[in-house]
Amino acid sequence: MEQEADPPLRIGFIGAGNMAFGIAKGMLSGNVPPVNIKVSAPSSTNLGRFQELGMSVTHSNPEVVCGSDVVFVAVKPHLVPRVLSEVSRHVTEKHIIVSVAAGVTLAVLEELLPENSIVIRLMPNLPCLVQEGALLFARGANAKPEDGALLRSLLLCCGLVEEGPEAWIDIHTGLSGSGVAFVYLFAEALAEGAVKMGMPSALAHSIASQTVLGAGRLLRDSGKHPAQLRSEVCTPGGTTIYGLHTLEQGGLRASVMAAVESATERARELGRK
Repeated sequence: MEQEADPPLRIGFIGAGNMAFGIAKGMLSGNVPPVNIKVSAPSSTNLGRFQELGMSVTHSNPEVVCGSDVVFVAVKPHLVPRVLSEVSRHVTEKHIIVSVAAGVTLAVLEELLPENSIVIRLMPNLPCLVQEGALLFARGANAKPEDGALLRSLLLCCGLVEEGPEAWIDIHTGLSGSGVAFVYLFAEALAEGAVKMGMPSALAHSIASQTVLGAGRLLRDSGKHPAQLRSEVCTPGGTTIYGLHTLEQGGLRASVMAAVESATERARELGRK
């Protein structure tokens, strides 16, 4: 007699913002059919794009929890206590609750949920929207390695997925969550430099975005240290070393390191509130 297949995994999202949409889109690229995903939000504003991809939508958070095996809590940090108090009585030991809220610690999440709840804290970033995200997660006290493995398998189509201790989550927020905006600022400055020198704006921005994309892919795929790739672009007395000298004079390296530090500290601050 053939063994019955496991029932399909049901995925729920509480919150319908960009992070939820990016993660859900990534899952559709994997093995999760849209009919297995349900999304809730108080307003219909952001729900339409989920419906267009074939997912179910509702305004009821308890409905999402009762109809899901894995629930992503993707709301603003200050809304987490209210949302979890609303759904807490519907959470069982079979659920995996994944929080995407910046700064909300595993200890806080576990305190707001029933005893023995399986909780995982996840920090994605905006490029999940194009399945090129960088995601880091940390398991709570009751989450087993197999729960982490299940989450990783769900998220693999969203980009790079890594597991680490919770202390790294806030650092990841500064490095990659906020770091995306730092890269955009650099791309903007690259393009504006070209405009200043006489290139049309649209062309300059197109080339700047492709430059960032190409440099990032080469860095990721080559496995080389950034300093090695940088040295490979430089020739003695050439244009690149002159430009790099100007960036060093402007304190670019120190400013970027300080920006990651500031964003990390702010994430920690949010966790203490």
